[in-house]
Amino acid sequence: MMKIYLSLVLWFLSGCGYAVAANVGFDQSILYGDSDRPLKVSVWYPSKDVFPTEKIAENRAFVGTNVVRIGTPLAGKFPLVVISHGYRGSWRNQNWLATTLVQDGYVVAALDHPGTTSFDHAPDDAAKWWARPQDMSRLLDWLLSKADFKRFIDPTNITAIGHSLGGWTVMSLAGAKVDIEQLSAECLPSPNSRVCGLRSELGLFDDKPLSVTSLRDERVKRVVSLDLGLARSFSKPSLKILPVPTLILAAGVDIGDLPQTEESGFLAKYIPKHHREYIVYPDATHFSFMQLCKPGAVELIEEEEPGDGIVCQDGNWRTRDELHQAMYRDIIQFIQAS
Repeated sequence: MMKIYLSLVLWFLSGCGYAVAANVGFDQSILYGDSDRPLKVSVWYPSKDVFPTEKIAENRAFVGTNVVRIGTPLAGKFPLVVISHGYRGSWRNQNWLATTLVQDGYVVAALDHPGTTSFDHAPDDAAKWWARPQDMSRLLDWLLSKADFKRFIDPTNITAIGHSLGGWTVMSLAGAKVDIEQLSAECLPSPNSRVCGLRSELGLFDDKPLSVTSLRDERVKRVVSLDLGLARSFSKPSLKILPVPTLILAAGVDIGDLPQTEESGFLAKYIPKHHREYIVYPDATHFSFMQLCKPGAVELIEEEEPGDGIVCQDGNWRTRDELHQAMYRDIIQFIQAS
């Protein structure tokens, strides 16, 4: 009798979209493998299976999470979150966030953007700046129409989250339009290397024809920007009429040439206040939104790639784990309220 009761409770909660699963299923696929832009996709989802578990996104420097690979999906309709990684990042960077969202009853999917991922620096792919948002729309096409677990996704409740260049990517999905001339003008008085220096690599130059007018994906109902870059490439008029609720999260500690006032603050200035939330974590750096680092990770990374140890450095107040807890509270409250 008790087993029947617990099964009914789980069924009811899954149908309502509440926190239902401590067990996180995980699977990976290659989408559009026969195209000129194949996409490596990772999907996390509530799983009925408890074992066998394995650790993903873990190495000598970074902490991973436990998942049930190719677990049996929990019955129900779950809200969907899609995640876009930062410049030369990967799906691993926000694995911590994906895992926690699934434990609260979400399906989460992320991909590696060709040309701007850790594993692929192909210049021709990187220079197609418009392809990044299109990657996310192609991901949604697959998830909602072809994926084996499409029946477990609520297509009316989709959130897009992105870190750094991924934040820029999801803002495009929300309806922000790129204005290359504006970016050039903005970079004249403040030509910082971390943002303006990427214009050539990403193809953001005046003399290149604009291949698209809008990258808006109306299936996305809200977006979350995690300390984005290239915000000043978005036209001010398009930000003023942005059609979806936006959560802007920013790092208060400048790592050099990426002051949040000129990036996240730019969004907050032009997106109407009734349509956005803007939170600055004074003790977070740009990389605090990435996965947890193990003890000794800074030294290990510096030995292999001098200068890259910065990815494991945060402010001097809270630990990265404590920052993640604060970030997650803000993200989940925004998703559930908007």
